[in-house]
Amino acid sequence: MSHAPTGLALYDRTADDAAAAVISRYSTSFALACRLLGPRVRPHVRNIYALVRVADEIVDGPAGDAGLSRDEQRRVLDALERDTLEAIASGFSANLVVHAFARSARAGEITADLVEPFFSSMRTDLDVVEHDEASHAAYVFGSAEVVGLMCLQVFVNADATPKGRPDEQLVDGARRLGRAFQDVNFLRDLDDDAGRLGRDYLNGAADAARRVHVLDGIDADLAAAAAVIPRLPADVRGAVWTAHHLFAELSRRLRATTPGAPRVRVPDAAKATIALRAMMKAREASR
Repeated sequence: MSHAPTGLALYDRTADDAAAAVISRYSTSFALACRLLGPRVRPHVRNIYALVRVADEIVDGPAGDAGLSRDEQRRVLDALERDTLEAIASGFSANLVVHAFARSARAGEITADLVEPFFSSMRTDLDVVEHDEASHAAYVFGSAEVVGLMCLQVFVNADATPKGRPDEQLVDGARRLGRAFQDVNFLRDLDDDAGRLGRDYLNGAADAARRVHVLDGIDADLAAAAAVIPRLPADVRGAVWTAHHLFAELSRRLRATTPGAPRVRVPDAAKATIALRAMMKAREASR
């Protein structure tokens, strides 16, 4: 006979539900990929991305819209980082999204060496509006590559005994997939970033030649990541292939557009087809 959770178990479930709600509101593509993950890792990936989204919103508009100055946004972001690190150590936070992330960090052995670079990149958004190659690389490492590494940690360690660090090939693949996702989104949001936020993440990607250079880098990163996806645990391969193929399709569509065009997206019907093909690919590889 099953019983409704109480105490910490109820709080944990409520925190996971809060994180899932954040993701469902902010990213239909990511929510689709999450649904394709096995139950062993699905809540953990949602929890990671929920914290990432909340931190991003502090520096990307909503906090400013609420009247917070840059200094106040920095204080809120710093407090969120402290709360996150303390929750990883203690196993509890009064902030439901932080609590959910901390649970997943403990399950996946995500430590400060991944959390701190992420918050460092978020702070960069409060001060830096134009990036060169070096600052872009540093920003993308903290804002996207470490998020890929956080997900890899839970792919490998959730419910595993003993836990450990993924090998270097998987680490490189996770970093490059995260980098490709971030640069695709930078290209998709080029006009909004420049007009609303006054930021240039890609060092002049409105220029045609620079845009092609960025897309070539994205496609190279996607190809490198694809080479290691078959080595991921079976219960995550279909979801990762789906995310990979969705962003490959976005890259293809970006090549056919120019700056100033409507934001590039993949229609829902095409997303469903991509997901079906990716899941079939993952199943065939597991036989």
